[in-house]
Amino acid sequence: MRQPLSKARSAFTMVELILVTIILGIVSSIGAEIIANAYESFIIQRAHHRASIKTELTVLQVANRLRYAIPGTIYRIKNDDTLESLESPMSGSGSDYKGLQWVSYDGNSFEAITSDSNRIPGWSGFIDVDNAETDTSHLKTLGSDLELTNNIIQNLSPSGKDISDAYVYFPNRTFYPIASASDDLITLNDTNSKTIYEHYKLAWSSYALVVEDGDLWLYYDFNAAPASDKGETKERLAKNIKTFKFKGAGNTIRFKLCTTEQISEDYNVTSCKEKAVF
Repeated sequence: MRQPLSKARSAFTMVELILVTIILGIVSSIGAEIIANAYESFIIQRAHHRASIKTELTVLQVANRLRYAIPGTIYRIKNDDTLESLESPMSGSGSDYKGLQWVSYDGNSFEAITSDSNRIPGWSGFIDVDNAETDTSHLKTLGSDLELTNNIIQNLSPSGKDISDAYVYFPNRTFYPIASASDDLITLNDTNSKTIYEHYKLAWSSYALVVEDGDLWLYYDFNAAPASDKGETKERLAKNIKTFKFKGAGNTIRFKLCTTEQISEDYNVTSCKEKAVF
């Protein structure tokens, strides 16, 4: 009986295998380049997003601090730590300055209340000028709960300040140190005759924003008189600050802040934002 003939199977030739290998290599290299470009684009976009978010948050913190600044108490800080009033012309270029310093009125106790049933703020900002005409050292500040103010200052001050470390600021830019306070009566630190106005602000701390070694630091809890030494109490607001510039006009402060986000040793991205504080 005759056996069926087996069919020969065709195979790839060496040339075909080489061509297929070359094609696969080309496709792989193109795919790898597309993936690498997509990943690089993702890394850059993520760095831009992080830098933008960090800059925006820092700008908001700075603006929230500066909105409590008392006019006439704001100074530029030069690189040698000397102070220069923001209202005077700059004596150097932008690179000669590293920060701002100002006296801030106590917004925390001004906006605070003891409870819903007792909504009297820590200090009202109003003086009974009729009473002050006969005694300028004892000021009746109607609608104030100065015990609340004292408690808030003690809770916020790392060095244990209280209301006796505070100052009263008037619109004519005069200010007087407080000796003591209780209920709605402020006693000033000396008995000399003073010029008293109906409106006032209460301040217990100065503040300073300083760029040091590429980071932005907030100094606080130091004397609330203008141009005081900023001391050593500070907190870091942001890292990798490339630019912090500012200028003032009237009661407006305009500042620009730039932060960087590092991608590699040789490459980083920068995000900048400007804001005006009135």
